[in-house]
This record gives sequence, structure tokens and C-alpha cells, in this order.
Amino acid sequence: MTKKGLKRKQIDGPDKENVSNAEVLPATRISDEPPQKKVKWINKQRVLVFATRGISYRHRHLMDDIKTLMPHHRPESKMERTKNLQVINEMCEMKNCNKTILFEGRRKKDLYLWFSNVATGPCAKFLVENIYTMAELKMTGNCLKGSRPMLSFDENFNTKPHYSLLKELFVQIFGVPNHHPKSQPFFDHVYTFSILDNRIWFRNFQILTEDGGLAEIGPRFVLNPIKIFADSFGGEVLWDNPTYISPAKFRQSLNKKAAGKYINKVEQKMAQEINKPKESYALNPLDEIFKGDPLEKALELREEEEKESQENQQQNNKINMKKSVKKRVGKKMTKATLKKKLKK
Repeated sequence: MTKKGLKRKQIDGPDKENVSNAEVLPATRISDEPPQKKVKWINKQRVLVFATRGISYRHRHLMDDIKTLMPHHRPESKMERTKNLQVINEMCEMKNCNKTILFEGRRKKDLYLWFSNVATGPCAKFLVENIYTMAELKMTGNCLKGSRPMLSFDENFNTKPHYSLLKELFVQIFGVPNHHPKSQPFFDHVYTFSILDNRIWFRNFQILTEDGGLAEIGPRFVLNPIKIFADSFGGEVLWDNPTYISPAKFRQSLNKKAAGKYINKVEQKMAQEINKPKESYALNPLDEIFKGDPLEKALELREEEEKESQENQQQNNKINMKKSVKKRVGKKMTKATLKKKLKK
């Protein structure tokens, strides 16, 4: 049996190795022809966004707003509060997600927000304050659904290490991957993260012009950082906020202050009743007569009596004058009326 050799075309010429295999481009290109798109997206970030049972309607609307702003999110049904939070890592593996945002509500008043990198950590817990949803604000701004946002961070994120860690976590969670199937290939809005009063303020603006004209879209909320953990929903505490006060304790302090005002009033009334003298001094107006020289006092009293008598006489004279004038006028009137009757 003889082996059949592969038949290949032999290239004549000395430069066999330097043959160019470059594609020949067409001389002209049609402008209406759509540009070639990359089918595969390299940065495969998927964020699992869901909540625990017990959140209020306002918190649920905020969660829906964040879902509309993030085309690379994946939904999940509500989680029972009795379960351990480390179950979320298994849920993310089942959903093929590497980041997660958890909305945890307590007492239907307070909202806690968890941002976590499921694979290796870290995980950050925040208290959400000053919530305003898109439906409440009714801003003039607007953006296309699925468009990619630009992320703008304050300069204060570079001052402390825990802020720089949170900045990287926000970039990976809120940044929409390039060439994502549900995203649009352009930027038309900006997320701004600014630090003020040890809190992170979130705003969403539409880009109107290239000069920097902006119009707010919403939603608005403020993140008060509580703790940063090394692992996803557990592990060592990398940073703890020393100025954090839980909302339940804050409400208790307000109630104590209001109760303290009432207790103060009651204590003041009790002290006033205790210090009040039981018997008051009996004052006699005639005791002033015997103070000082009695002759001088007697002369003063005599002068006062004379003045009072003179004033009384003057008043009596005025009254008598008025009465006499009235009598004269009355007599004249009666004489005039009699004359008229006699004439008639």
C-alpha cells in the first residue's frame, strides 16, 4: 500500500515565506452600511438586585428605579428575613451573578442597602436616607433605557482608604459593561457620587449639551456608611463608622427630649410649691404713721386732709353750678312754651 501524499499548490519564486495574507478592503464603502458590532462582551458583570420581605412601597419604587437604570441587572424574588445572609452567595452562583445589591427593610421605616462583590469581597452596608423616587420628583431630564452612564466621583473619594474602596465597588456595580446585549452604545446621563457630612449623595443627570448642560432625572438618595466587611456578607470588619447612630436610637433620643421637657415643668412646679411660704406677713397700713418724727408725720397728714377737703369743695361747687344753670334754662324753656300756647 502506498501512502497518498497531500497535493498542495507550490508557489514559484524565491519569497515563499513573505507572502501577505492581508484582506483586501473594498475601494469604496456605502455610508448606509451598519458598522460591525462586537458579538462578545468581555466585561461580564451581572448584578443581582432584590429585597427582603418587609420593605415599604417607597423602598420598592426605589428598587424598581435602580433596576431600570441598570440594564445588566438580574431580578430575584423576595428573600425571607429569617435566612442567613450568606445564602445570597449561593443565590448569586445559581443566577450566574458576581455582584449583588440587597434592599433590607426594618419596621417598614428604615432601609439598609448592601453592596457586595460575591466572589472575593468586600461587602458594604449602608443606611439609606432622604429617598426621592423618579415618580415623586417629576424632573425634566430623561434618558434612553439601557444607555450607559458616566460615573463622576468627588475628590474626597481619594482622601481616605475606605472611600477609595467604596469607589471601586461602585464603579464595578453601577458601570454598565461595554457591548452588553441589553445596553446602548452611547452615554447620555451621568451618575454623581459626592461626599458631604460623612455621607455619600447620589444624583442622576441627563447630558443636554457638550458644554456641560445637565438636567436631573432622579432618583435621589443618601448613603450613610455603617460597616465594610472583608468577605461577601461576612468576614472581618475592615472599617466601622464611629459617628453612626441607628435610626431607632435616634428616635428614642427625640422622645426622651420631648419627655424631658414635661418632667422639667413638673419638677419646677413641685419646687415652687415646696419653697412657697405657708404664712405670709400681716401688714397694717397704720404702722407707717409711727415711723420717723411723729410731729412731722402729723403735719403731713393734716396737709393731705386739707388738700382732699379743698378738692371735694371744688367738685361740689362745680356740681352746684351745673344744677343752677339747668334750673335757669328749664325755667326759660317753660316760659317760652307758655307764651306760645297763649298766642295760639
